[in-house]
Amino acid sequence: MTIHPSAVIDPGAELGPEVEVGPFCTIGPDVRLERGVVLRPHVHLAGHTTIGAETQIFSFASVGEFPQDKKYKGEPTRLVIGERNVIREYVTMHPGTAGSAGLTTVGDDNLFMIGVHVGHDCQIGSDGTFSNGAQLAGHVIVEDYAVLSGNCGTVQFVRIGESAMVGAMAGVNQDIAPFSICTGSPARLFRANKINMERRGFSKEKIEMVERAYRIIFRSGLLARDAFSQVREELSESPEAERMVAFLEKSERGFARHR
Repeated sequence: MTIHPSAVIDPGAELGPEVEVGPFCTIGPDVRLERGVVLRPHVHLAGHTTIGAETQIFSFASVGEFPQDKKYKGEPTRLVIGERNVIREYVTMHPGTAGSAGLTTVGDDNLFMIGVHVGHDCQIGSDGTFSNGAQLAGHVIVEDYAVLSGNCGTVQFVRIGESAMVGAMAGVNQDIAPFSICTGSPARLFRANKINMERRGFSKEKIEMVERAYRIIFRSGLLARDAFSQVREELSESPEAERMVAFLEKSERGFARHR
């Protein structure tokens, strides 16, 4: 363990083995750092916050402070961050609120670039990329392998599906289907996210089935329920197509449509 003498660490904080704490960091009493966490200079950690092994947090990030919610009255809610995340400069992440589950979660192996905000009660998956200035309001769900481009934003309670990509400056006010790309404000879909699937190692056949599902749902002109039925009938061997349909069927705010 390496701790710079200028760091201010509450005696109640729990620091695992091989943790590195840089100059002028502040760590509150209910913070837990797992093995190999690295804090660059001037990191601020507060609240009931757990940070998973080998996560790196860069200068001037503020993680675990009170949520930006007028209903919050100081109750002990939590923020749990998984392993091997990279949290760059000026990122802010807030814990949950009592009006919900009281918990914000972040999975493993995500990259949060400069100035990203993760609001209260968000549920973030794994292997995601959040580009500079991406802003997530409260209660947002982001599934695995999603990519959020620079300065995009979401309203509360929306969901962004597996392997979806949100374009730069997009304004997301409805759910974004898995394996799709959206842009604009309000965000609209314009094609399936073939590049993401290729990078994940999907076979050509798997990608073609997802693209077929996308065309049926978003470009055939069918009502949603009829499109979902057709996807299940014609692409029953595609678990990815089924995940897309299942995601959209659960939408409570509606989902973004093709341009």
